[in-house]
Amino acid sequence: MRFKGMAHKYGADVDTDAIIPARYLNVFEPDELAPHLFEDVDADFITRVKPGDIIVAGTNFGCGSSREHAPLALKGAGMGCVIARSFARIFYRNALNIGLPILECEDAVDRTQAGDILEVDLASGDIVNATRGLTFKAKPFPEFMLQLIEAGGLIEYTKRKIAAGARQRAH
Repeated sequence: MRFKGMAHKYGADVDTDAIIPARYLNVFEPDELAPHLFEDVDADFITRVKPGDIIVAGTNFGCGSSREHAPLALKGAGMGCVIARSFARIFYRNALNIGLPILECEDAVDRTQAGDILEVDLASGDIVNATRGLTFKAKPFPEFMLQLIEAGGLIEYTKRKIAAGARQRAH
């Protein structure tokens, strides 16, 4: 699974309220949450972002509340993935549960600027900064996690596994 997009850079301790303001917690559809991404900290973010773009951030990305709205909003905006120095534990789990790829790679964060074009290969863990001619290495995703992300998250992955098992038992 590969992504190519422009980097949108943020610092450390970006909390879930900065990603999606709490006043939108009554919304549950990713495409309805997306227009409000970073609304209070980067008002024109949604006008700059294109499908496949990549968030690059410092440590503890997604800290704060444990709600799933933050990764849902990022996914709804079409973000290819998020690369950070580190993630808040619950955000990390929520992101993978909904199929939003996230990678930890300090070098990529340190040597990427907003607007750089990044190419990410989840299977190999390669992150290429095409703008600067640099290559970085994150931990690659194991095959089952690639399948989970490709399926769109844990629920869809589980549905596919159950359906495949039912088909196998029928034959």
